[in-house]
Amino acid sequence: MSATAIKHYLQFKDFTAAEYAYLFERAWLIKHKFKTYQKHHSLCDRTLAMIFEKASTRTRVSFEAGMYQLGGSVVHLTTGDSQLGRAEPIEDSARVISRMTDLVMIRTYEQSKIERFAAHSRVPVINGLTNEFHPCQILADLFTWLEHRGRRADGTLDVGALRGMTVAWVGDGNNMANTWLQAAQILGFGVRVSTPSGYEVKPEIAGVAAAANCWQVFDDPLQACAGADLVTTDVWTSMGFEAENAARQHAFGAWCVTPQLMAQAHPEALFMHCLPAHRGEEVAAEVIDGPQSVVWDEAENRMHVQKALMEYLLLGRQ
Repeated sequence: MSATAIKHYLQFKDFTAAEYAYLFERAWLIKHKFKTYQKHHSLCDRTLAMIFEKASTRTRVSFEAGMYQLGGSVVHLTTGDSQLGRAEPIEDSARVISRMTDLVMIRTYEQSKIERFAAHSRVPVINGLTNEFHPCQILADLFTWLEHRGRRADGTLDVGALRGMTVAWVGDGNNMANTWLQAAQILGFGVRVSTPSGYEVKPEIAGVAAAANCWQVFDDPLQACAGADLVTTDVWTSMGFEAENAARQHAFGAWCVTPQLMAQAHPEALFMHCLPAHRGEEVAAEVIDGPQSVVWDEAENRMHVQKALMEYLLLGRQ
């Protein structure tokens, strides 16, 4: 893409429904090739810079392995190598790094950091996670749901199956919850949010109006899960909020996804968790290790959807 056509992926709402339909179908093809040992080197000689201010297992492995599988290479930077806005201004880091690489993934704290970096980057920038949003994870979650519940008779994905789906979010009104709201508004499904008092989703951060018809709030997590097609959660204390851990442990006690809670959902409902998980806290072991859980497919699919995403940002539709 030319400099004037640079496209970033900083929030889920950065793409349209049509673009997501393409990405899901492309990820399906790329995953099929991976599973059948067919080379797919669409990004040969391209370089991805990964900048981590927040540590990660899945984000690093999925992006790094994915880029290598596309025929590219990776430069891995941590806080010891690159402290955005500390060692030098974020804007200067963006100008330098984007002259030496083709694509940048950043996993950091404030969304404003990645926005500032992207504003001065000559190459596409991907949000690998911020305090406010986690678009790559929701991309993987939706792809995983389509794999399990949105297949046509010939085995291909029916992206239209997402319309009318009901997602129950149980737990913290965090970056995952914010991103689920954006996804619901763009792709035409509904989200039921249940959080403890004081930990609600903030519509002004999510960028989805409180009156939008794509989401509802439930005080009782059992009611939120009634008839849901997907039940999903996250840790009670996200990275960067460790000082609140004791208070959160007290507040979130009733927001554990238990077998009783899953029993309220649709009989064919799936359970997802972005991981790492704490069994006995936000989810019971019987649920995450049970037959409705697809967390391992979900984790693997981060790699496949991110391969489709990186290819799209650099090459456009193929």
